[in-house]
Amino acid sequence: MTEKIRLIIDTDPGQDDAAAILMAHGLAKRGLIDFLALTVVAGNVGLQHTSNNARIICDWAGEKDFPVYAGASKPLLRKLITAEEVHGKTGLDGVDLHDPICPLQAVHAVPYLIDVLRKAEDASITLCPIGPLTNIALALSLAPDIARGIKHIVMMGGNYFEAGNITPAAEFNVYVDPHAAQIVLQSGVPITILPLDVTHKACITSARMDILRQQDNVNGPRLADILQSYERFDIQKFGLEGGPLHDPCAITYAVFPEFFSGRDCHVEINTQSELSMGACVVDWWGTTGKPANAHWVTDVNANKLFQELAESIQHLP
Repeated sequence: MTEKIRLIIDTDPGQDDAAAILMAHGLAKRGLIDFLALTVVAGNVGLQHTSNNARIICDWAGEKDFPVYAGASKPLLRKLITAEEVHGKTGLDGVDLHDPICPLQAVHAVPYLIDVLRKAEDASITLCPIGPLTNIALALSLAPDIARGIKHIVMMGGNYFEAGNITPAAEFNVYVDPHAAQIVLQSGVPITILPLDVTHKACITSARMDILRQQDNVNGPRLADILQSYERFDIQKFGLEGGPLHDPCAITYAVFPEFFSGRDCHVEINTQSELSMGACVVDWWGTTGKPANAHWVTDVNANKLFQELAESIQHLP
């Protein structure tokens, strides 16, 4: 990495979102990113919970004045579907929660995104959406000119070689708002997608959890508790060795893309058929002749990913 990444995370916390946000705060303390803001969307749980959770996580990181902006409370066209069965009623099962100190900004997330990207230099800000893409799609639809300020969209979502985790065909983030995902893919912005195809190869095993538990801070053991609560669902449902680190994959890719491999492809989202709503149609072999609009990631050096996660968490209180 030769330059400091200017990063905004768009999120719906969520247990693995908590890992990603804490990692980003740690990366900022390590001087590796300029962490600008969190924009929040409904997804894993409703917007009230995701907004509170984002602020609580910032408190945990010792960033009690960090900018947090609440955004869309529902998808563009469809009814909101949440994932309390995975993340619990609050979205952060596994630990005790406090009333957040970090304030919620008065400005809605979408106007904030439009304003900051319009003021930005060309191709200077990386967006990391790790929830449904509603906020990003709204901003790009209302102000297409902001694409100029986006260096890269690094998103966690979708599936192709792996089966879906919310329906047989679809991954949760894309399924919740497939129309938003399609808008983002048609925006012309450079996009990298971290789908289930790669996140299911980045599991937090017992040995990796022990490394977090043994850290001499509060956030290492706390994150281990959160991930241990979260992993039970994935072990039971998918037969994985531990809970997949879905969202930290996106944060890690933004800073350490050399840990990953994939292929440039043309990607579209099914928004027509309920049977396969939210399914990603990935032209892996280039059979359509359509130009690539995304980099589809399929492999990761999970040991290096976890090392950077653990190192970043070690820099937190």
